[in-house]
Amino acid sequence: MMRPILTAAEYRNLRNGQRSLVAAIRQGDTSLKQRLIQMNYSCLPNDDGSLKGSTRLSTSVGMDIDHIAQDQMEATKERILAKKDELGLLMLELSARGEGYHLVFRRRPSMSQEENLRWASRLLGVEYDKGAKDITRVFFTTSASAEDLIYLDDEIFQTNPTPLLSPEGEEKNLSPTLSKGEGTTAVERNFPTEFKGVPYEEIIAEYWNRTGGTPVEGERNVRLHQLAVNLRAICDNKKDLLMQIMPRLGLSETELQSIVESACKEPPKGISKQMQEILRTLSDSPLKGEDELEDEDSSSLPSREGLREGSLPPPMPKRLPALIRLLLSRTPDIYQPAVAHAVFPALGAHLHQTRFRYIDNVEHEATLMNCLMAGTGAGKDCITEPINRIMADIRRRDEENLAREKAWKDEVTSRGANKDKQKRPEGLVIQEVDADMTAAAFVLRMAEADGHFLYTKMNEIEQFDALKGNGRAGQQFQIICLAFDPRNRYGQTRVGTQSVTEKVVVRFNWNITTTILKGQRYFRNVLTDGPISRINFSTIPEREIGAPIPIYGTYDAAFDEELRPYIENLTKARGLVDCPQAFRLAKRLQKECAEFSRLSQSRTYENFSFRALVIAYLKACVLYVAHGQKWDKSMEDFVRWSLHYDLWCKMQFFGAAIERVNREVTKSDNAKPRNLLELLPNNFTFDDAVRVRREQGLSSEGTKDMLRVWRNREYIEQRTNEQPNSTLYVKLKYITDKTE
Repeated sequence: MMRPILTAAEYRNLRNGQRSLVAAIRQGDTSLKQRLIQMNYSCLPNDDGSLKGSTRLSTSVGMDIDHIAQDQMEATKERILAKKDELGLLMLELSARGEGYHLVFRRRPSMSQEENLRWASRLLGVEYDKGAKDITRVFFTTSASAEDLIYLDDEIFQTNPTPLLSPEGEEKNLSPTLSKGEGTTAVERNFPTEFKGVPYEEIIAEYWNRTGGTPVEGERNVRLHQLAVNLRAICDNKKDLLMQIMPRLGLSETELQSIVESACKEPPKGISKQMQEILRTLSDSPLKGEDELEDEDSSSLPSREGLREGSLPPPMPKRLPALIRLLLSRTPDIYQPAVAHAVFPALGAHLHQTRFRYIDNVEHEATLMNCLMAGTGAGKDCITEPINRIMADIRRRDEENLAREKAWKDEVTSRGANKDKQKRPEGLVIQEVDADMTAAAFVLRMAEADGHFLYTKMNEIEQFDALKGNGRAGQQFQIICLAFDPRNRYGQTRVGTQSVTEKVVVRFNWNITTTILKGQRYFRNVLTDGPISRINFSTIPEREIGAPIPIYGTYDAAFDEELRPYIENLTKARGLVDCPQAFRLAKRLQKECAEFSRLSQSRTYENFSFRALVIAYLKACVLYVAHGQKWDKSMEDFVRWSLHYDLWCKMQFFGAAIERVNREVTKSDNAKPRNLLELLPNNFTFDDAVRVRREQGLSSEGTKDMLRVWRNREYIEQRTNEQPNSTLYVKLKYITDKTE
């Protein structure tokens, strides 16, 4: 069965109701594809509203371009957009599995369906899916995000923009029609698709994440009943609504109805604590009416606005990748976020001649540098034992080569000045280096590492100063920048026969711990020079005075044995490793950061985000390799959290100082970014926007450009005010829902 979609708002709302489904499909659960909304763009329904057997053409054509090579995806998209006017493009979307595109274009009335497809194929220089040439073909629809819904022309919703007559003289419709298959039960028009701005699809997906994953046969009925009990409190105990949003998991409508009725018969208990936590995690703003929730302790859980304000760092996800879960298993809760970041430099040091292509088409190796900044006595040594366990295999090999090097030095020293002396042994790969090494020692170790990463852990940040040796001040910061940027060379030239003369590609991972004040002082002269943005920062929150001492678990042989397969996966990897899920995630995160940068108008946040995204992407790739080149949803959640945590630390520790340098003002020490759109009322004027910018320390000159960007991004709509020569700006509904 089919029905028309007549507005862009309804079209976007339908698509946005299935964001979590699309994410799960792209992480490998293709069985969920049948639950997606299906759209038809090429025909009209039969008189009874059915799709099957329809022969009535619409004025648009749906086209499927599938199985595009990953490295050709971007070029194909750009080619389609470049030809959009000639083609008459009405819609372009990324396919459900992210391996192709669906597009809709104006029908050429003189051509048949297949002739239209062949014409478009020749125009675009792409092959269309010949199995999708029937006008009744439906397309599984993705979300309304900028990554999924790439292009949309409102003409697609006009009933008769250019009437096309059938042989019977009937005018034909252009609007897309919704095919009411299995995937559409959650989006019927008479039922809400979300609770307090959070789509039910996302709530259900997060519930499965927190309760052991999607149920399999043998546990479906019990766990679906538990889900229904949890959902009914946010569905007003309405059985009809529950039947719309509950997943089927292969059960019949009769079986599901029995489960829902049983759940609704239980005495109401309000919203469970588990559901409260899910809603807080998924909500883009503090939930309204939270005082109505059962047994709530809101003082212990900051709102997202509070997180952006800098009061507390973002909370770590409940579900973690298996490797991270193992590495944190002996760590007290208060230290776990710090350890979760600190383990990556040592993990990355195990990768040799392994590269990952970032979204800008530049290949990176796993260069990861972590600085833990926390108060005196905060427990910064918490990272030591997990790193020791990760580095154990490298240290064993290093000890053998250090013994060889010492034997050679002893032999050379024992000979007279005129005696023949043995050459320095070959193959002295020594990865872990002294924290206070000189620049010459650094270059020598790097030259002999044969493409491996050097690694060091420094307990005091001043130990980094040894790298500048007798050279110019700040040489250690240059090494940080050279290490992060791909394939940069560094070295020294000396005339002495015993001196080190080498040029090397810098591969250097490290951990540093320091107090916050020392860290801020150490980087104060290079705030805008680049080192800070290339480092991954973490912290440890202050404990309450008199709080109990955190108790560590025991690191034993069982721990080492469980860690061993992950390390082996890292050490055996070679060449260019492709992780499509990490690649797509990086694109999504880039767009999220760009959107917040536009809304906050914070240049500092935007500048930090560029390299923070690379760091997050490399962490995703390291996890992917360590897990045997397998991906799961917990990796996406962890990497997204890691990115926002890193950015929070950078803005917290250095944001205000950088803003002062960039703007040359001292109006406020609070330079953490604010969403300016949230600070404005739903209806506002140009003067209101100027006032908000000035309150945040921004110049009024940028107001016009800011409003232009917001209009283009459909955050706001410009309207004529009742007063002469006055313009009114109105927040669009889907933005208002996020910000109120």
